[in-house]
Amino acid sequence: MSAAQRILGFESSCDETGVALVEVTADAPPRLLAQALHSQISMHQAYGGVVPELASRDHVRRVLPLTREVLSQAGLALHDVDLIAYTQGPGLAGALLVGAGVAVSLAASLDVPALPIHHLEGHLLSPFLSADPPEFPFVALLVSGGHTQLMRVDDVGRYEILGETIDDAAGEAFDKSAKLLGLPYPGGPHLARLAESGNPEAFALPRPLLHSGKPDFSFAGLKTAVLTQVKKLGLDGCSPSDPAKADLAASTQAAIVEVLVKKSLLALKETGLRRLVVAGGVGANAKLREQLNAACAKRGVRVHYPELSLCTDNGAMIAMAAALRVQRGMAQPRRDGGFEVRPRWDLSAA
Repeated sequence: MSAAQRILGFESSCDETGVALVEVTADAPPRLLAQALHSQISMHQAYGGVVPELASRDHVRRVLPLTREVLSQAGLALHDVDLIAYTQGPGLAGALLVGAGVAVSLAASLDVPALPIHHLEGHLLSPFLSADPPEFPFVALLVSGGHTQLMRVDDVGRYEILGETIDDAAGEAFDKSAKLLGLPYPGGPHLARLAESGNPEAFALPRPLLHSGKPDFSFAGLKTAVLTQVKKLGLDGCSPSDPAKADLAASTQAAIVEVLVKKSLLALKETGLRRLVVAGGVGANAKLREQLNAACAKRGVRVHYPELSLCTDNGAMIAMAAALRVQRGMAQPRRDGGFEVRPRWDLSAA
């Protein structure tokens, strides 16, 4: 690349509509110029989870106003955009189609290329937007609502999966346990807040695969154990201020965090790397950050996180992933107006 390029990124894989503008040059880190995000949490709360059709319709309503907001923040116009990136997958098919359709149509109208991006690659590279960006190579703990994976990352596009969940993801364990406790959607953050007033040692909950010697995860058994305790103690109908409910929330969080920390340390030991990147929505959990920071400090390992505002799905991570690919000459954008979405898509095949 010979000059600065401005990349407009769209994210619409689930229940957040994100748009962002990133500028990239050949010899400097990509720079976030502006971003805007709309969360659908309040809309889905009445249903206790994401309703795909409602999510898709809301993306249609939000994506163009957010685009105008981003351009206004940056003091730029559409004709100043050089490339448009969008989430191709994984995610909800209908939601992905909205973002991809808008991105490709806009690119065609502006006569600029469109670049599909893997959603998880966006999360994985989001810490490069932080004040303390990592350096390659590193071990990555990717913990979002539907994914829990440990990877060796040697560079952009060079990902080796070291371990992953064989059933529920960590985010699902948080959300499903919270639902069992009668907490509102999205459950994970509510469970973490309730856990602050509880005793993490009150309940001896299982830590599946904790001592397996392999960096794989399993959280389904933990969810079952939480259900057993909820029924045994009759906690499903009690007030959130009930001490037993707070204790169970704290014990649940402690079990999830302990597994994530131990498996991350195992992956670091196996690879011999001294740098850990944590990305995805669960990466915002304060207890996880606290225990990872402490454990890694003892071992001389640097830990990097995205900014808290970039832990959830957002357009900035998609634009950043595109920028890093462009910077390395790896981008393969399209100009023919065609596109496809990939609701299921293994990152190692991206």
